[in-house]
Amino acid sequence: MKCRIVNVGKRRDGGSRFWCVAHHANATAKYGVAAPECVAAHDPPVLPEEMLDLDLKKYPGGVALWGSVPAVYDTTTLPADRGIHVHARQDLDGGKDIDQTFRQLRIPFEKDLLSGQWYSVDEIDAINFMVSGVFGFDTISVTCTHCGFPHLDRDWFAVHQHRKHQCHGCGRQFSDTVIGVGNPLSELRRVIELSPRRQVKAPRKIRLKQADYPGGIQIWGSNPAIVWTSDKPEETGIHVHALSEEHQDLPEIDDTYAQVIIDGIELNPEHVRHYMAQTAMPHLEGRVMSLACPRCDHDHFDQGDLAFTPHTEHCCEKCGATFQSPSQLKKTISNPFVATRQQLATKTTRTLRYDPLGLRPETI
Repeated sequence: MKCRIVNVGKRRDGGSRFWCVAHHANATAKYGVAAPECVAAHDPPVLPEEMLDLDLKKYPGGVALWGSVPAVYDTTTLPADRGIHVHARQDLDGGKDIDQTFRQLRIPFEKDLLSGQWYSVDEIDAINFMVSGVFGFDTISVTCTHCGFPHLDRDWFAVHQHRKHQCHGCGRQFSDTVIGVGNPLSELRRVIELSPRRQVKAPRKIRLKQADYPGGIQIWGSNPAIVWTSDKPEETGIHVHALSEEHQDLPEIDDTYAQVIIDGIELNPEHVRHYMAQTAMPHLEGRVMSLACPRCDHDHFDQGDLAFTPHTEHCCEKCGATFQSPSQLKKTISNPFVATRQQLATKTTRTLRYDPLGLRPETI
């Protein structure tokens, strides 16, 4: 698809802003002139095998959708997972008929007795829905007042409530009637989930050794599903895959646990969950590290707004001491899972092949 670049107004410095309405992306070059192509002109297209038409009525046992990002700890050789992960069951207590990640979904639903409609679920919407949910932000439905395009607040904006938005459809700025975080999937959830879901801590624990799984292991933090239609409660904890051999389609272990101990190292579910969301936020690259209080040696964990806002001063939650990062970067975020991740890597001969936050040697 060729770019269609239009002028969408002035920047703060007086230069013009340009937007591609074909790819819904920025097309402003330096000095406020139109770029020859927008920043998304060469993004890989969604292939047919990366799409799914998902009819919820065909799976009365329950359907769940999550925004999926690569595992926070991964020693397998499997492709990195990113997009919309789908679980679908025909029977409530049966196996999963669908257990796969897609880049795009289409979900049909009846708008009224005479007409129907398709909801489109995009991978970027799903991943940012996960980020907002992990950090405690409920998303709302926001629509551009100029062109009617459903609005997504992504990256930094996914965790900062605001009223003024820039439309991804037409590129113009508009103001909503309320302050919030916009995500098109909030409307999908409202339409499909007619009764409140229940969340429970996963009723299982696991101890394992990496040496017992020569195909490697993968770890994710649990996060609230975008859609959950099962009559069973949604489980929270740490999700683990463990492979008995290379290139295995079905992991020997594939479940969610309240407690995970690997090679004698216990994982903290909140640390894992936060780290998973932090890896999906580009502005945090290289800023998340493991810091210990210099006074009491307590592992420091930044929570709340500080979990997604790099900052200079850290306050120890145990002794109250204030300290700074010893690295060259002054504005940082502390998450003990960074150190836990490296400890796990020393217990295996396999390669820890994915470094989601681009951490430099001095930060680990």
